[in-house]
Amino acid sequence: MNEDIPTLAVNATDVQQAAHKDMKKKDGKDMFLMHQSVSNEIFEKIMHYESAKGTWDALEKLYSGDGKLKKVRLQALGRQYEVLTMEEEEPISQYIDKVINLTNQMTRNGENVTDVMKVEKVLRILTSRFNHIVVALEESKDLDSMKIEELHANLEAYELRLIDRNKERGKSVSSDQALQAQYVKKGKFKKGKKPWIDYSNKDGEGSTKNQESSKKEDAKHDQKKKKDIQCYNCQKWGHYAS
Repeated sequence: MNEDIPTLAVNATDVQQAAHKDMKKKDGKDMFLMHQSVSNEIFEKIMHYESAKGTWDALEKLYSGDGKLKKVRLQALGRQYEVLTMEEEEPISQYIDKVINLTNQMTRNGENVTDVMKVEKVLRILTSRFNHIVVALEESKDLDSMKIEELHANLEAYELRLIDRNKERGKSVSSDQALQAQYVKKGKFKKGKKPWIDYSNKDGEGSTKNQESSKKEDAKHDQKKKKDIQCYNCQKWGHYAS
């Protein structure tokens, strides 16, 4: 930004007057551009300055502050940067935006934050669902030359594939549940038939017990049938001659 416009001498020549007029014109143009670029709140704080140099200096103090203020801000931002983490279900774009916004603030306050630092920060605290892509990037890419935008694109593409895969799994589970419900509703066995029941136990005695139970059932059934039979030999009920 140019220095403040010097005061024109009383006995200035026509050339000096023309040069002074041209400087004031450029200065006014610079002030107009700065006024148009700030919010109403900031404009209220700089509107009383009469030169572009004075306006610029005021804006620099408002947005950046002096050296001591920058140092305090940078310490606070550094602490935020160190404890910044990614939530378990947080979208990758939202997380990287937080990293970029924070590092941009650090840069404005005098810290030199490189792309390598940003890339390392992102990869260091990604959640476990990104483990496979992190390993692949470390093996196939030169992380020292990778831009944060390139990393963002790779991670977001991987996240979209994960989302699509989970949707397909959800559809498969729902389909299996629907088939199982339909299977139970219709029933596997016909009327009058009983399903086979496994009576086996830890001691391996299930098959023997099942056979004994079946024999007892048959014996009861035979006794019930004999009650309704009359012997052709002695004419008594409940038995019959061979």
